[in-house]
Amino acid sequence: MSETDAQQREDHVPQQARSGMGRLVWQQLPYAVALLLAIAGVAYTNVSHQPLIGYWEFLALAIGVVCVITKWPEIEGREGQIRLIWTQALHWIAVLITMNIILVSGVQQLLPTPATGLVLLTLLALGTFLAGISLLSLQIAFLGLAMGAAVPAISWLKQSIFFFLLGAVLLIGLAISFWLRRDGGPPRAPTETKHQAEA
Repeated sequence: MSETDAQQREDHVPQQARSGMGRLVWQQLPYAVALLLAIAGVAYTNVSHQPLIGYWEFLALAIGVVCVITKWPEIEGREGQIRLIWTQALHWIAVLITMNIILVSGVQQLLPTPATGLVLLTLLALGTFLAGISLLSLQIAFLGLAMGAAVPAISWLKQSIFFFLLGAVLLIGLAISFWLRRDGGPPRAPTETKHQAEA
């Protein structure tokens, strides 16, 4: 009886660990998706040379909804919940207005199209970080920091893509040369055993 109890306990612990890991992944999923969507928007803008106005507005509204959903369980009382909705609505409306000021044709003529995507990502990152600070949410603040860090990373990658290609070719060449040296040429074992069998 004790062996079956011990086995059931051992089976129960990994299930709890797996369910805990699954819950953690599920909780972090909205933040990861928002970051991936923001980077995908910049990448598309750089490739197509057209700013995605509706895309950035949708992404700002989606992050605003994530902010409300994140803080909602911690708020007690209807008055606190209404205050949360209004403060987040005003915050993200301000971000949307700022984004649309950048997209006004007079301002947009001063910026090249790829730069417009980076500026919009910067504004979205700032809005997300400030929302995380006001809500005292580490995940939202970190999402804003990650978006902000993606701006110089994307521009640096775009400028140095040629060097990355050269480095990749160099590494492939080195790997091939080390592989050939390690092997010492084509294998000769089957022919040697054939000669030994004839002798």
